[in-house]
Amino acid sequence: MIKQNKLFSDNGAPVVNDNNTLSTGPKSPLLLQDHWFLEKIAHFDRERIPERVVHAKAVGAYGKFTVTDDITAFTKADIFSEIGKETRVFGRISVVAAERGAADAERDVRGFALKFYTREGNWDLVGNNTPVFFIRDPLKFPDFIHTQKRDPKTNTKNNEAAWDFWSLNPESYHQVLILMSDRGIPTDARHLDGYGSHTFSFINKDNQRFWVKFHFKSLLGNKFFTDDQSKIVIGEDRESSQNDMLDAIKRGDFPRWKLYVQIMPEDEAYTYHIHPFDLTKVWPHGDYPLIPVGIMEFNEIPKNYFQTVEQAAFTPAHLVPGIGLSPDRVLQGRIFAYGDAHRYRLGVNHREIPVNRPITPYHSVHRDGFMRTDGNGGDEVNYAPNSQNIYETIGEEEPPLRLEREALHYDFRDYDDDYFSQPKALYKLFDEGEKQRTAANIANHMSSIKNQVILERAINLWGNVSERLKDDIWEKFKQESRFLNNSKAS
Repeated sequence: MIKQNKLFSDNGAPVVNDNNTLSTGPKSPLLLQDHWFLEKIAHFDRERIPERVVHAKAVGAYGKFTVTDDITAFTKADIFSEIGKETRVFGRISVVAAERGAADAERDVRGFALKFYTREGNWDLVGNNTPVFFIRDPLKFPDFIHTQKRDPKTNTKNNEAAWDFWSLNPESYHQVLILMSDRGIPTDARHLDGYGSHTFSFINKDNQRFWVKFHFKSLLGNKFFTDDQSKIVIGEDRESSQNDMLDAIKRGDFPRWKLYVQIMPEDEAYTYHIHPFDLTKVWPHGDYPLIPVGIMEFNEIPKNYFQTVEQAAFTPAHLVPGIGLSPDRVLQGRIFAYGDAHRYRLGVNHREIPVNRPITPYHSVHRDGFMRTDGNGGDEVNYAPNSQNIYETIGEEEPPLRLEREALHYDFRDYDDDYFSQPKALYKLFDEGEKQRTAANIANHMSSIKNQVILERAINLWGNVSERLKDDIWEKFKQESRFLNNSKAS
């Protein structure tokens, strides 16, 4: 027998009729006093909250993180305090530039956001499925994202704008190479790796600082679609990644990732030949090998997508004792940007939404605002210091952070214009098939460029990665009649 729930309005009164509006007759206009109609329509009008500007569409799941190896020499964070320790986690794996209505199998970077519900508060690790990013200064993030979204004139995607921006910001080519390679279209959210991407810091029990990078390696391995394969998948199932995750968890085939960290002693950051806080670069594993930490598993489907996946709010500012920040410029910018986006999209009290609520009690002078439902601090004073000794601070300060020099708008290019050594090394790792497919993917993505100057600049820059890659891209264009008049630039 199917359970039938009674229908009530928001004030708890029973709904008398849910099929017909209140009127004075079958041919008469409806009456304004039909409270249930007004409530139902007014709520419906407001069902959509603002869409995320980036990371709009995602797959989400609950799970657990289990420590398998001891790293307490590097961090005092409770989550890593002992082997076997388990911590509940919520993960959200998303497309970055695409909108909520996009297909899952599009060529795009994937967001890899994790919320760990630790005994010292929530720790959010908000990264991607790539270890680098397109920019190294947060001031350029709005510009970059504008090139990935719809053109303000045509309301269509504009690849010419993307290549115009990338070719004028060549530090982006490391990430672009990854995006245009076989790695650019993961088959689903289970067969991809995740990275914190930024450099963060660990603080140990002796108050020593270490720089750290986080790597989540899928224990299922990596799987990717070619452009042709993705077109078939999109035509059959636009929610391919979502359905794959749901089906896998339902049958008990839980996706798992192994967490590794790279550790750099604090002082080495100031002498190492690679800028350790540059988001467009990686740390070579030969210098800083991967150290195993634990296993993360997704094993629980959220009961309501909107309540959890859509309302989940992550920010790199959510840290816990033993885990800190770094001078990474983009990370510093994200500390403000993410929280500010949540306040706009979900309201100042978004922490009260269950998926965002820490398991530890939170106690602050914050008051009021939309959707305050937790008692609003009761009758306690809302300021500090106060004579009642409420809101005492606890915990230890991090060790002092070394700063460089006078404040100025310093340009990375003044002291580091090595944009291509790392993508060159990455390209050399590609086999023959991947090299050919990458060139074809780039040429296809550039095919709508009409501005010859942008086209030549964007293609010729690939010569800094590989002359063969540049030549292969030009050759792809020569094979298209539309580009027969394009002369190959030297």
